[in-house]
Amino acid sequence: MESQRIFILVGLMLVSVLLYQEWQSMYGPQPVQTVASETVSSDAPATSDDVPQASHSAQSAVPSVNATSGSIITVESDVLRLKIDLAGGDIVETQLLAYPVEQGGDEPIQILHRNSHFEYIAQSGLIGNDGPDSKGRPSYQADGDSFVMNGDTLVVNLKHVTEAGITVVKRLTLTAGSYTVQQDIEVINTSSQNLVMQPFMQLKQTMEGESGSMMMPTYRGPAYSTEDERYSKYTFDDLSDKALNKTTQGGWVAMLQHYFVSAWVPAAASSNQLYTNNVRGSGIVGMKGEQLVIAAGETKSVTASFYAGPKDQETLSALSPTLNLTVDYGFLWWLAQPLHWLLTLVQGLVVNWGLAIIVVTIIIKTLLYPLTKKQYTSMARMKVLQPKMKALQERYAEDKQKLQQAMMEMYKKEKVNPLGGCLPLLLQMPIFIALYWVLLESVELRHAGFMLWITDLSVKDPYFVLPILMGASMFLMQKLSPTTVADPMQQKIMMLMPVFMTFLFVTFPSGLVLYWVVSNLISIAQQLMINRAIEAKKAAE
Repeated sequence: MESQRIFILVGLMLVSVLLYQEWQSMYGPQPVQTVASETVSSDAPATSDDVPQASHSAQSAVPSVNATSGSIITVESDVLRLKIDLAGGDIVETQLLAYPVEQGGDEPIQILHRNSHFEYIAQSGLIGNDGPDSKGRPSYQADGDSFVMNGDTLVVNLKHVTEAGITVVKRLTLTAGSYTVQQDIEVINTSSQNLVMQPFMQLKQTMEGESGSMMMPTYRGPAYSTEDERYSKYTFDDLSDKALNKTTQGGWVAMLQHYFVSAWVPAAASSNQLYTNNVRGSGIVGMKGEQLVIAAGETKSVTASFYAGPKDQETLSALSPTLNLTVDYGFLWWLAQPLHWLLTLVQGLVVNWGLAIIVVTIIIKTLLYPLTKKQYTSMARMKVLQPKMKALQERYAEDKQKLQQAMMEMYKKEKVNPLGGCLPLLLQMPIFIALYWVLLESVELRHAGFMLWITDLSVKDPYFVLPILMGASMFLMQKLSPTTVADPMQQKIMMLMPVFMTFLFVTFPSGLVLYWVVSNLISIAQQLMINRAIEAKKAAE
């Protein structure tokens, strides 16, 4: 099949799917919108059915007791502000102080939050025979209602004393410049009996809400890591169909969204059971740790890290070797990660993410020039053979088998590969798809300016200049490309393709469109060079 026909088929499939998705987003059923600016509801229920059942060896029959929300305290570092519900000691809101909702604004973005119609919280506690969370969420006490970091660290102790006189301390440690909260749950057994408990950590989020689309295919939902699965998404649909149940050493559980992630990361040497649950329209992903046996008069503690912040790969890798995979580059992650490294390296030199995109695109197109040259040279040679191909089609119009044999003999005689113009393109596509995902997923581009009217590379061009330039450059590329398409209908479709793509690209982040514009302009320059070389060679023959 001619390479132009392949382009048409692929392009039509892409356009059809994207147009359908856009129609759905405009006229289809709309998701419930989250309102992050609402205050935390003080009477939102925190029921014990949120809490997982303990493993068999640590479990006894306990009543299901409901507990209403308690007092809310605020804990603040230089980059992170938490709101904690003293009923259960749950983290019910996280504000990232260095990441405003709007560029240049003062209101920080909220990752976790809870209001009357949306809930996204982090929970933890102790279940089992003697675990206080198995009998309803325990009420913790704090030394105040507001804690602000004054130095390099901030330690906040939440204390709960059971009816049996057992003391449980949930200790939260925040560090300057870090979005990681270290949590230590300490049990002081002052009784005369041994205690059996099991720690749990989970993330709970309302399943209905905003998510990605075909135009911006970003993921919102649970993910996890085990010894055998370095990174796996477990969508809300998966969660509703079947509960996750895996045992692993170490691992982590997370909730993902565009640019940001929250995660529970236990000690790497600990044994954990990963699980999911569906409670009243909210999806839960969590993990239960090893059973704790606290002897009479003994004190034991269990440690885990909670992260709520940007998808910064270096930070995430330091917390867990696989947590950086939450920067989801899809199946081409192995290629996208080096491209992200290159983009970051170049940005450090040019100090502008827009210029970095241009430089990286130039580097990639230069490295791939031999393939590009082979592609257009092959297409030009196929165009020269077009009259002979047409003659063969007329001669063997009634015999398709002989036509195929005659064409293959002609290709062999002329030393032309009919797929020569397509194979180099297929080899280049993984690189450009990987770079597309790098630009889409990199939190560094959020609110990053370029120049002139492009003040934020993560949002669409407000004046649609870049999409128009992209469409115009794509049209010029088609004019310059040697074509063997003779069918008038196919020619019209090819000419309409830039128009379709222009309308689709108006909603894309300007950083992505900038990449395509620069790539097209370089391709045009390369085509002019190749075409002139081909013409000069013909003139010399």
